[in-house]
Amino acid sequence: MSDTITRPVTDAHASVVKPAPVAHIIKSDNEALEIAYQLAQSFKQARIKRDRERLLPFAEIESLSQSGLWAITVPKRFGGADVSSWTVAQIIALLSGADGAIGQIPQNHYYALEVLKNTGTEAQQQRIFAEVLQGARLGNALAEFKPKNAVDKTTKLTSTLGGYLINGEKFYCTGSLFAHRIPTLVKDDNDREFLAFVQRDAKGLTLIDDWQSFGQRTTGSGTVLFDQVFVDKDDVIAFDKAYQNPTVCGPFAQLLHAAIETGIARGAFEETLVQVRQARPWIDSGVDKATDDPLTLLQIGRSAADVRAVEVLLKHAAKTIDAARPTPNEQNIAQASLAVAAVRALSTEVALKTSSQLIELAGSRGSQRDKGLDLYWRNARVHTLHDAARWKYYFIANYALNGVLPPRRGTL
Repeated sequence: MSDTITRPVTDAHASVVKPAPVAHIIKSDNEALEIAYQLAQSFKQARIKRDRERLLPFAEIESLSQSGLWAITVPKRFGGADVSSWTVAQIIALLSGADGAIGQIPQNHYYALEVLKNTGTEAQQQRIFAEVLQGARLGNALAEFKPKNAVDKTTKLTSTLGGYLINGEKFYCTGSLFAHRIPTLVKDDNDREFLAFVQRDAKGLTLIDDWQSFGQRTTGSGTVLFDQVFVDKDDVIAFDKAYQNPTVCGPFAQLLHAAIETGIARGAFEETLVQVRQARPWIDSGVDKATDDPLTLLQIGRSAADVRAVEVLLKHAAKTIDAARPTPNEQNIAQASLAVAAVRALSTEVALKTSSQLIELAGSRGSQRDKGLDLYWRNARVHTLHDAARWKYYFIANYALNGVLPPRRGTL
């Protein structure tokens, strides 16, 4: 399957995404974590082959949604487990440690559900949450590639009889190829932002499998085109209100990104231990085994501390979000955003450093393609490009030094 071919989603692709059968319903945080751990172990098996041949993980994503994990953030009053943010973060980290691409695919699904919780009507929540409990998957069509500024959105929502029409083009649409609905960020004639939950089989909707990144190769990203796509008025919710008012939408979205990087860092560190046990010591070390090489031990000790520090910050950020969720206000949402900014800035650095060090300590034999050790670094490098870590530090410093609250948005 060549990366140079730009192709619409074929019938073969579409046939894999069947109407969602009834999925298992998870009842608790512990059950969710146990299922995630089991699935993560199975997802490790063919990750190198999937990445090398760019085999999209349709079967793995189907098993993931059938397990009930895609519905774990549905509120209890709608029949879900409503697990904590910390549990969601741990699950994303587990999956990402096994396969960074699979770990990223549910991220926008959970994010869309968080927006729905905050701005959807009772009827909208009832209907979409019910679909998700049955096994439905949400993709995303949020970002655009062509506008001058990443904040600019040109995809338009116009009124028509019984609903709206959508026209525009989106890119970086992670998970769209696996989705039953594609939440799409649009603007109306008054420049207000909405999130439209578009049906995958909507007339005029085209998914193009043109993701050519050197990392996160199997996330089901790419282009989504909208040509007079009809969406029912009941499938459109306000998006701007999620940030005009203090909500956990922004910090929750970034927490999941931090969890992806934390998982990749942990996975790379654990693989480093495996590889060092198989490596030869450096000739100047004076020891017989690489596991006794003092400079190797120094580097592994630093990595162990770095990865653990990120995990602690991830937990702290998640707990801060959960504390703010019941009664969000300007101050506690700012604190949640800053806590997430701290872990996201560090997770970027640690994921890159740990995944690079894996190859260094494995030695020359670690560069062989059959080992696939570069997968961790490539996935980390691509994912960490979502948001600039340097700007995380800026907002942290501006609050610490000048008392300036960070902005409310999904990128912080």
